[in-house]
Amino acid sequence: MMDNHSSATEFHLLGFSGSQELHQILFAIFFFFYLVTLMGNTVIIVIVCVDKRLQSPMYFFLGHLSALEILITTIIVPMMLWGLLLPGMQTVSLSACIAQLFLYLAVGTTEFALLGVMAVDRYVAVCNPLRYNIIMNSSTCIWVVIVSWVFGFLSEIWPVYATFQFTFCKSNSLDHFYCDRGQLLKLSCDNTLFTEFILFLMAVFVLFGSLIPTIVSYTYIISTILKIPSASGRRKAFSTCASHFTCVVIGYGSCLFLYVKPKQTQGTEYNKIVSLLVSVLTPFLNPFIFTLWNDKVKEVLQDGAKRCCQLLKD
Repeated sequence: MMDNHSSATEFHLLGFSGSQELHQILFAIFFFFYLVTLMGNTVIIVIVCVDKRLQSPMYFFLGHLSALEILITTIIVPMMLWGLLLPGMQTVSLSACIAQLFLYLAVGTTEFALLGVMAVDRYVAVCNPLRYNIIMNSSTCIWVVIVSWVFGFLSEIWPVYATFQFTFCKSNSLDHFYCDRGQLLKLSCDNTLFTEFILFLMAVFVLFGSLIPTIVSYTYIISTILKIPSASGRRKAFSTCASHFTCVVIGYGSCLFLYVKPKQTQGTEYNKIVSLLVSVLTPFLNPFIFTLWNDKVKEVLQDGAKRCCQLLKD
């Protein structure tokens, strides 16, 4: 516990409860997930950059989405693994806590903006294919990606600044595996209700600001696909959207439960589980989702595997 008139200059992360054996099992599982996440998303970035068959807006956006997945899991998982490996020894400075929270929220916001852009891209591809190359030209794609990144980072400056304007005098122990905003607000001796309400409104704006164009886009996409007379045509049209739609459901679903609630300080164990979905499971699943649902990505990966096998034989 801390003096009522002082504010924390460092925080102790409590991480996961349980025995040392459980921590070792969790470490092995999350370390495996982290390695697969890095390798899988890196492979997607590399093939998007080098293979001419993937030189289209959809895969350009996919490459950036994979980069964001690598970033979001790297911001959280190494610190979490360190806490599992050496429980009771995880102390984070105030500046490191600020940096982690800002990067986590900024990268997450950028990802939602990009998912919204990808939904519009799929709408143009399915509903207006003849004008697709004109509308989604290289200049447009570059600009919307730049705007997504800039918006993501600029929009989280005030929320993080406002969070760390409070005095953290109740304790310096955070019952989480990273610097979670809800847990930080729990430690404040100040009245945080108004700020929490503003943060709630901002979370609603960010999530629904990108979810609404996604819903509208998929309403038109599904309507157009159902009008296609042949089953093979419907399947082909659906396959171009299925991977993105799956990412949307997982990504938005978990974050709606985590951030869009007026009271930011509720449900510690609940927050930990949903945070694991956002920072561990979704980045891990991303390469598999886009590989399993996308025929062109599967084709490129199969050709690459054949070339590797041939080089090894030679």
